[in-house]
Amino acid sequence: MKICVIDYNAGNLKSVENILTYLGAEYFISSDPEVLAGADRVIFPGVGEAGSALKELQKKSLDEAIKVFIKTGKLFLGICIGCQILFELSEESNTKCLGIIKGSVKKFAKSAGYKIPHMGWNRIKKEKEHPVLKGLPEDASFYFVHSYYPDPLEGSRVLTSTEYGMSFASGVSLDNVTAVQFHPEKSGVNGIKFLKNFLKMKDQ
Repeated sequence: MKICVIDYNAGNLKSVENILTYLGAEYFISSDPEVLAGADRVIFPGVGEAGSALKELQKKSLDEAIKVFIKTGKLFLGICIGCQILFELSEESNTKCLGIIKGSVKKFAKSAGYKIPHMGWNRIKKEKEHPVLKGLPEDASFYFVHSYYPDPLEGSRVLTSTEYGMSFASGVSLDNVTAVQFHPEKSGVNGIKFLKNFLKMKDQ
């Protein structure tokens, strides 16, 4: 199984590389749409700003390549920005995103006692059963670093939720697409389990 990790000059590639190597996965890093098309799995890692990320994707024609790949039914995992760009619109730089999942990405409102960005460990709540969550504790903690959060239009898309001054969708899923706001590659044992589950999943 060949896993393509998308390189768009902003992703947190090293941490993803390290954990995939630890899991013994066969992977490659590429910004070539043709290479992406030949992959069995795609991981879009994320750090950075939505507007810049979209510009980089468009510059390399990766925006359309991602849409085409997802239509094949092969598994796609988005992490942080890789989750946010799947929505229709992000409030960050008023960015028009890929529109794979209906809804938008919103900035956290200032709330007493809660710092922005949301940074550090926080619990997730499973909102539905999904192979990627198999074997994880009900109150599993993952590592977060973000100022914006996904807000899917359809509640059925919410995979996990997290409390941070409010309840927000920390994970979403749609058919062969799984995307999370947290960083499994930085989340120790729970992150390893999450990614191991993703690698074991079957195509849609």
